Amino acid sequence: MDTINPPRTFAYQPGAEQRSQPAVAHAIRPVAVVGAGPVGLTAAIDLAQRGVPVVVLDDDDTLAAGSRAICFAKRTLDILDRLGCGERVAAKGVSWHVGKVFFGDKQVYRFDLLPEAGHRRPAFVNLQQYYLESFLAERAAELPGIELRWRHRVTGVAPGQDKVALTVSTPDGDYVLHARYVVAADGAHSAVRQGLGLESKGRVFRDRFLIADVKMAAPFPAERWFWFDPPFNPGRSALLHRQPDDVWRLDFQLGWDADPETEKQPERVIPRIRAMLGEDVAFTLEWVSVYTFCCQRMDAFRHGRVLFAGDAAHRVSPFGARGANSGVQDAENLAWKLALVLAGRAGDALLDSYASEREAAADENIRHSTRSTDFITPKSAMSRTFRDAVLRLARRHAFARQLVNSGRLSLPTVLGDSPLNTPDRDVFAGAMVPGAPCVDAPLQRHGDAQPGWLLGELAELGEPGNDFTLLVFGDGSAIPADARRRLATAAVPVRLLCVVPPGQPAAPQAALPDGPRHVIDAEGLAARRYDGRPGTCYLIRPDQHVCARWRTFAAEAVQAALLRALCLPANGRMH
Repeated sequence: MDTINPPRTFAYQPGAEQRSQPAVAHAIRPVAVVGAGPVGLTAAIDLAQRGVPVVVLDDDDTLAAGSRAICFAKRTLDILDRLGCGERVAAKGVSWHVGKVFFGDKQVYRFDLLPEAGHRRPAFVNLQQYYLESFLAERAAELPGIELRWRHRVTGVAPGQDKVALTVSTPDGDYVLHARYVVAADGAHSAVRQGLGLESKGRVFRDRFLIADVKMAAPFPAERWFWFDPPFNPGRSALLHRQPDDVWRLDFQLGWDADPETEKQPERVIPRIRAMLGEDVAFTLEWVSVYTFCCQRMDAFRHGRVLFAGDAAHRVSPFGARGANSGVQDAENLAWKLALVLAGRAGDALLDSYASEREAAADENIRHSTRSTDFITPKSAMSRTFRDAVLRLARRHAFARQLVNSGRLSLPTVLGDSPLNTPDRDVFAGAMVPGAPCVDAPLQRHGDAQPGWLLGELAELGEPGNDFTLLVFGDGSAIPADARRRLATAAVPVRLLCVVPPGQPAAPQAALPDGPRHVIDAEGLAARRYDGRPGTCYLIRPDQHVCARWRTFAAEAVQAALLRALCLPANGRMH
């Protein structure tokens, strides 16, 4: 089992630009990522796996202090699988899918976030942020295309027509790093954002919350417990989550008038915890913090060659686990687009689509987060009366449970309005509309006793990561050989993944010379979840979002959808 004793410190090294190497000093790097937290490291790993060299700059040299972000959603786990970290996160983390809501000292109801089987990953895994950062940093260090620079603080940003100049301060002095593009993932107080004179706008909530990481051997199950007006914190809320290593996350609403420094003192924290857990429970404090949160975002996530992601671009309240999860999804959305634009295989407008898609996702997250916060912390007597009435009704009536909002938990955004989507021309049932993230299903390869997964097959087919996939239900024999060949040899190749039902023989590989892979829909779930009748085709983006689908294959339609998803004109040439 993975264990670390945070904070872990990384070694500082001067950059090549500081070592009297003129050729290097004036070189223009393809991408500089500012910030080595979960979002910046995700972006760097994803880019490196797509063949793009990356320099990562971070002003610190340690992992996150305290657990910080702890709830990582299934979509994030799916992304981490593709980046080579998913198994470590799942093995170390605490899986959960059940939550319970309490009002006073009584349970109102319970919910199950993943009631169906047939998914590789659970609904959520709880894991301290310092573990995730450690796993990502180790993965980044394995990749030759990534240069990690710790204690390299960005102090100046100068955008140019064909590059960005970053002024970087280190223990050995300042230097200038030139990059074609900069990914600003340097957090809520982004130095890059400040260097460009930009700001985030939104709402600051007038309330304070105490977070405590407590180490204890407790019999509580691995569930999310949320209290409204509990007897141990009357008039306010509280939250309990289990983490690895017998560490538990406790949250207490304090009120706006609470003094942050006073409330962090052990003589104030320990009585709160004893009131919650009982006098007989032995525990030790590992980390304490008091925070005030906000829901804000930048007006635009793209500013020429500088692209903002994660907390640098948007912030939400912690209720619903939307911060780190949405940031990781930002990075995944951006990486494949940046790689293709740098390679000259997609139009520059593809980077505009990063901004528009993730701005829409941020708006959705802020909307949910604001509603959660307003329900948890009512600002008027009338709002509190309404909330408490809803909670009382929810004990006995299912309709009222839909109104209870203890933090609508993170779900990936369906990019339904994306300019990269091709609208349906055929009739489909289900949720896999253009713009939707792909859902998983169990599969099996012919002649292989080991079970597999749909998302794993899509990721493997996409190596080195810049390719689209045509997901075909059936053996693919209806797709002409010349069409398969054109798809496989396009500037941005389209790989074929043919999903056949159990018991149906696949077409002989000799009859399908252009490398389609055949897998068996082991439990029929792939066809059910994608409404996949024989002949149905889905065009899947490199980040595993649907961008088009048809009931029958048509080469011209697939080609047009591919060009649209690359922001290229109909003749396939860039503007």
